[in-house]
Parts: sequence; C-alpha cells; structure tokens
Amino acid sequence: MNNVKISLISASISMLVMTSVMAQTSVMMMTNAEHKSQKDLISADYKSAKDACGSLAGNTKDICMAEATGAQKVASAELDSRHKPSRDSSYKVRVAQADSNYKVAIEKCDDLAGNPKDVCVKEAKAARITADADSKAQRKTVDARAVATNKSNAARSDAVVAKTNANYAVALEKCDLLAGDLKSRCVADAKAMYGKS
Repeated sequence: MNNVKISLISASISMLVMTSVMAQTSVMMMTNAEHKSQKDLISADYKSAKDACGSLAGNTKDICMAEATGAQKVASAELDSRHKPSRDSSYKVRVAQADSNYKVAIEKCDDLAGNPKDVCVKEAKAARITADADSKAQRKTVDARAVATNKSNAARSDAVVAKTNANYAVALEKCDLLAGDLKSRCVADAKAMYGKS
C-alpha cells in the first residue's frame, strides 16, 4: 500500500513540476505589442546598417549588405522564437544563422581569385552543410526525446494503475474474511484508499 501512495505522490509532484514549467514558459513569451515594438527596432537597426553600407563600394559594400541582411534575418528569427517559443522556431533561428554566415562567407570569397577563392567557397559550403546537418540532428533529437518522455510517462501511469488495481484486489480479498457491517466498512475503506467508486 505504501508503494501505491508513493507512486501517486510522485505522479502528483511530476504534474506540479510540469505545470510550473508551462507557467514559466508562458510568462517568458512576449505580448503582441512587445513583439511589434521589437520588430520595429529590428527594422530600424537594419535600415541604419544598410545606410552605413551606402558609403562603401565594391565587394566591401556587398559584404556589409550581407552582414546587415543576415543580422536582420537572425534577429527576426530570434524575436519570433521568443514571441512563440517552439521546436520549429528554435530550428528557424539556427537556419537563419547558418544562412547568414554562408552568405557573408561567400561575399568574402569574392575578394579572392583562383584556387584560394575555390577553397574559400568550398569551405563556406561545407560550413553551411555542417550547420544544416547539426540543426536537423538537433531537431530530430528533440523530437525523439519528446516521444521517449511521452512513452515513459505513459508506462509509469500504466504501472501505477496496475499496482493500484492489484493492491485493491488484495484488500477486497481480505474483506471477504469479514461479515456484515465489518465487511461493508472494510470494502468502503478499500474503495476510498484506492480511489474506486
């Protein structure tokens, strides 16, 4: 009987922890007004960075523009992830970072010629492929953990129910030794103890 009580208490504590985590997550999410305000700041920062690139020329300007555009896309993805946190929004941040890094690296390769340029481009592509692969692996790992957690929780819940039912059957069997009011009281106590109606 003590094991059943411990299991039920453990399940209750788990539910409280999950509720607390969900409440904290919802507190961390920003309102629509805050999201719009931050979005406006990102747009202003992008415009300012783009204007700063205007005084440059040639490939230096191209690199500057790639950096400004990349920073804006990453900041927007991060903002969306803070506004509506999810596995997908976190993935989009990593993709935006990889895309930004790739585009800046390719622009920087334009300053080179011949084999050094070819090597630079291949390194940029390899870095992009690596970042994409890592992002996909991380996403699949998160998915696999979620599935495993759900299965584990379901198995624990099934175990609690099975143990409760088994212990309830034992308690009822013990009540069969009694008669009359004592048996009725024993059955009622067993029902109350094991949550049976």
